[in-house]
Amino acid sequence: MIDQRLLPAREVIRTYRDYTGVAQAIRTMVIRGAPAIGVAAAMGVALGIRGVSGSRAQRRFELVARTLKATRPTAVNLAWAVARMRRVLDENPALDAAALFRRMRSEALAIYHEDLAANRALGKYGAELIESNPVTILTHCNAGALATAGYGTALGVVRAAREAGKQVSVIADETRPFLQGSRLTAWELRKDRIPVTVIADNMAGTVLRAGRVDCVIVGTDRTAANGDVANKIGTYPLAVMAARHNVPFYVAAPLSSIDLDCGRGDDIPIEERAGTELTEFAGQQIAARGVKTFNPAFDVTPAELVTAIITERGVARPPYGKSLAELNNRA
Repeated sequence: MIDQRLLPAREVIRTYRDYTGVAQAIRTMVIRGAPAIGVAAAMGVALGIRGVSGSRAQRRFELVARTLKATRPTAVNLAWAVARMRRVLDENPALDAAALFRRMRSEALAIYHEDLAANRALGKYGAELIESNPVTILTHCNAGALATAGYGTALGVVRAAREAGKQVSVIADETRPFLQGSRLTAWELRKDRIPVTVIADNMAGTVLRAGRVDCVIVGTDRTAANGDVANKIGTYPLAVMAARHNVPFYVAAPLSSIDLDCGRGDDIPIEERAGTELTEFAGQQIAARGVKTFNPAFDVTPAELVTAIITERGVARPPYGKSLAELNNRA
């Protein structure tokens, strides 16, 4: 994994050989982004099962699954990937340890390759929604190659639009407190030579009001069956401002991040992270010691503020309860 905590200053690759290391990497945000941690969790399960079979594999799986699922509760891709690995285990009770590991490894790699394909398909559908040329897209957090198996969801749309011949530029919210926008999104886009401008989160309303944005595109960590969207904290006020200024607000959501078993956004568990992410920066104290903090990692944007949800099977529009179910069931 690229250690995303160190970007953009240093590009460091971390190698993990056991599931506890993978869990720690997810928990500490060495790797982040819903699709990426789903892929990582699948690989972590395969590592955790290595060397055991039969009833021992079942017992080991429960420990591995519990450990991985406890790392980041909001992103549904993680639990989705673990459940998929569970099915492989349940369907192969007679395999010896070596054969079982090969089968689990194969499934984890399939999840990886399927995510890449989904990103590219989603990107093409999203690019078709972009009518302006040139076009300026505002995004929040990082929903690019770093957040997925590669290519990206929100940034997948950006990349696909450029590949379709459009002149694309991006305005990236810095995305406090972890700065995924200024550190990661801007880094990705610069590497791809896509023009990018970083703004502070509290400047988004100003650029929207000034008419400098053609559309907003964000990713999602979990989208409920009714179209409510959980994404990085700060997404909800961005959607409110986009609606106020009549700017389309699109969500790039691979089907693995859509939770049809979750009826509405109020039912999505919201991770709260350590207050030191707010009171410290790069190891330096920036707030008075002892102050109280509130640091939810995500917020929920109501479906009525979402113009469309872009998936690898097509674009869902309101009412989302119907359109998301239809896309999920489409062969």
